[in-house]
Amino acid sequence: MKHFIKTAAAVSALALSAAAAHAQDVTLTISSWAPPTHGMNAIAWPAIIDEIEAATDGRVTAEIKYGLAPPPAQYDLILDGVADIAWIFHGYTPGRFVATKMIELPGYDGNAEAASVAYWRAHEKFFEDANEHRGVELIGLMTHGPGVLHTNADVTRLDDIASMKLRLGGGVANAVGEALGATGINVPAPKVYETLASNAADGVMMPMEGKASFKLFEVAKNTYTVPGGFYRGSFAMIMSPYAMDRMSDEDAAAVEELFGEQLSRIAGAMWDTIDEKGMEALESNADNSLREATPEDAAKWEEMSKPIIDSVLQEVNDIGIDAEAARAFIAEEMANY
Repeated sequence: MKHFIKTAAAVSALALSAAAAHAQDVTLTISSWAPPTHGMNAIAWPAIIDEIEAATDGRVTAEIKYGLAPPPAQYDLILDGVADIAWIFHGYTPGRFVATKMIELPGYDGNAEAASVAYWRAHEKFFEDANEHRGVELIGLMTHGPGVLHTNADVTRLDDIASMKLRLGGGVANAVGEALGATGINVPAPKVYETLASNAADGVMMPMEGKASFKLFEVAKNTYTVPGGFYRGSFAMIMSPYAMDRMSDEDAAAVEELFGEQLSRIAGAMWDTIDEKGMEALESNADNSLREATPEDAAKWEEMSKPIIDSVLQEVNDIGIDAEAARAFIAEEMANY
C-alpha cells in the first residue's frame, strides 16, 4: 500500500514542536450519502472510528457528516478537501474506473466479507498500478452482497424481466439489465424509494439489504434471485492525502496500519449483516415474496452472463491487467476465505 506523504509545511510544523503535535487532538470529517440508519453509517463507520481511536489512544477520532455532496460527487469532495474521508460507488462515475469492474462480475461464490477481502488482495496484486484512484488515498475496498431483483410485479421466470424499467446503479449492473432486455434508469440509491413509489421504474437491482435500508418492502414487494447474484457492487473508501498532516508521525503511522485489508473486512462484514436485516424485512412482511430461479433459468442466466464477463475481461486486459488471472485469483481467495 502506498504510504502517505506529509506536506513540507506540516513536516516543518511538526519538527518545531513534536511534543505538541503528539498531544494534539484531531477530528476527521467523514462524508456519507446514505441515510444515518444505513449499515455504513450505523455499523461500519462507527467500527472504523473505534479502531482509529484505539490505535491513537483517543488522540484521533472522526465524525460523520451528511449532505455535503450527492453520491457521484463524493470523489471530487475529497479532491477539493471539503472532507477527509468518504465512500464512493464506482458505478456512479461511468468511464472513470475499469479495473473495479472485476469484482462486479456475476459468478463469484461467497459473501460480501469474503469478496471485499479478496478484492483488496486483488487490488494489491493486479490493480494498484492502474492508479484509478488518482489524487486521493485508497484506504479500503468493498462489495455488497449478491445483487438481486426487487420488483413491483411478481417475477416468476427470467423472461418476465424483458421490457421492464429497472433502476440500475451503473457498471456491470447496466450490462446485466441490457442483457435481460430491461430499460435502465440510473438514479443514486437514496432516490430509489421515490423512483419506485412514483412508478418511474418497475423495479431495482440491489442486494437484499435494500429491503430494509431503503424500505423496498413497501415499494418493491417481490424479489427474484439467481445463484451467485446478478452482479456485485464495487465501492471504495477514500481519504484526502492531506488528512494525515494534522496528526503526529506516530498517530499517522498507527492510523495507516488500519487501512487496506482490515477496513475492507470490516465493511464487507457490515454488508453481510445488513443483507440479513433485509431478509428479515422480507420475511416479516406477509405481502413480500422471494423467488429463486429455476434450474433451467439459472442455466440460462449463466449463458447470458458470459458475454458480459468476456466484455469486462477485454476492457481490463486493454489497460494492461491480466484480467483472466485476476478473476481466477478473486474466485480462489473467496473460496478459501
